[in-house]
Amino acid sequence: MKFAAACCAVAFSSFAASAATLPANTMVVVTPVQEVSSKKMKEGDAVAFQVVNDVIENGAVIIPRGTPVKGTVTWRTGKGIGGKSAKFEVTFNSVQLAGRDWGLRGSHRQEGRGNTMAALFGSMLISGRSAVMTPGQLINAFTSEPIVTQ
Repeated sequence: MKFAAACCAVAFSSFAASAATLPANTMVVVTPVQEVSSKKMKEGDAVAFQVVNDVIENGAVIIPRGTPVKGTVTWRTGKGIGGKSAKFEVTFNSVQLAGRDWGLRGSHRQEGRGNTMAALFGSMLISGRSAVMTPGQLINAFTSEPIVTQ
């Protein structure tokens, strides 16, 4: 009986001590924490996202769903006259895990819908629509470095 308990203790301690590694270039699906609109932003603004699904490697959850992700607005245009829509681009910076920021890469460009009536009639008085990202919108980011957890 003592032998079985000792074997279990050794097996458990070696399992607990082993680290899990998520390789670089692993896809992480994220969504905005709140609405992101071209009306209310400028280049350089921080944008908060969260991980949508657990990211699993070899049966271990490396990045749990709900984990915070940081992004930055890296490009923006306002809506224009003649039906031109607003556009912006968000670049993903990092995922915050176990008190550390792990690098992410990738970006997402969001475009507002154009105003086709203005384009058809050549109206200079009608402008396009703002670009908006909403919570629940799924966007792909990728790890830029291996993530090692204990």
